[in-house]
Amino acid sequence: MASLRQSSRQRAKRSADKRRGLSLHILPTSATMIGVCVTVISLVRLFEVSGGVGTIIDRAIAADTLVFLAAALLSYMAMRSERNAQRLETYADITFLVALGVLAVMAFLFAWEIGYASS
Repeated sequence: MASLRQSSRQRAKRSADKRRGLSLHILPTSATMIGVCVTVISLVRLFEVSGGVGTIIDRAIAADTLVFLAAALLSYMAMRSERNAQRLETYADITFLVALGVLAVMAFLFAWEIGYASS
């Protein structure tokens, strides 16, 4: 009976470790994506994309940097929390995916503008 309880505890611990594993990936990746956002803002300025669209891309990516920061903070909080780890990790995951989607759309707009400006 004791071994049965111990094995169920071990399974619960492994399950919790797997859940926390996602936060271990979100935190450094979000920090990297903040650097990518800053680089894209610099590239938009360097290529001097047409006034209106360049400003929209700049501001959207600057806001996206804050969303990646929020994902990193939520991920860190999930790793440090005992009670709310699963919920915080889910929020970090959703926040990260939203930020990644915004960055993808802005990258598409930037590529479109570069292609359009060179034609």
